[in-house]
Amino acid sequence: MKNHMSITAAALLMLAACSDGTGPAMGSGVSLSFASDVTAAGAPAPSLFGGPMAGPITDGVNTLVITSVKVVLREIELERVEVVDCDVVPEPDGCESFETAPVLIDLPVDGSTSSDVSIMIDPGTYDEVEFDIHEVTGNDDDAPFLLAHPELENKSITVEGTYNGVAFAFETNLSQEQKFNLVPALVIGEDAPATNVTIRFDVSTWFVDEFGDLFNPATASTGQPNESMAEGNIKNSIKAFEDKDKDGDDTDES
Repeated sequence: MKNHMSITAAALLMLAACSDGTGPAMGSGVSLSFASDVTAAGAPAPSLFGGPMAGPITDGVNTLVITSVKVVLREIELERVEVVDCDVVPEPDGCESFETAPVLIDLPVDGSTSSDVSIMIDPGTYDEVEFDIHEVTGNDDDAPFLLAHPELENKSITVEGTYNGVAFAFETNLSQEQKFNLVPALVIGEDAPATNVTIRFDVSTWFVDEFGDLFNPATASTGQPNESMAEGNIKNSIKAFEDKDKDGDDTDES
């Protein structure tokens, strides 16, 4: 499978994966993967899961082809069911961190899932995934990331492709903390087999108006007339779930 996560991001994840800064001495493995839906519901296109290319998106009049989706995330973690809030200092036990620094996720657009990173976590029941969609700024925390990805300054998400055959570039500085319930919850027992959690972005809904019609993604970049529409769509498009076979499909888990 093609590795869709940037090399820099993968290295950062492997170095930073931890639990409360130290990580449990013993535990069970949980990996994190990313997937995207890039085919509109009902569109005549190949199957999303297991591709080849899953697209284009069409409303019957307009046609959108997405070739690249990049998202900057930070503070990605699982939250144990008894934990009220991980956003406190000191962070309580039961907040298992995959990554705290900004990390670039290059979402696959071919129906596959991205490469994943594994951590060891304590036994327990985890019912929430948290992360920030993060605008890259010039502050000290972002400096190493910005050095590696200067093209992402003042951006959090970029999308490229064509709209009715004309190339477009969508860029947003959306910054938003995201919390998603795991239903069913992720139950980790002593010496349990390794499992996986997938975060899936339904990109097919990002550039659709309230009437179900597509609009040009270029009109939704920061400062453009469809900016708020796209931002709302993005916030509502994300789902997290246990995905043992890492295929990005939440309908085949038992």
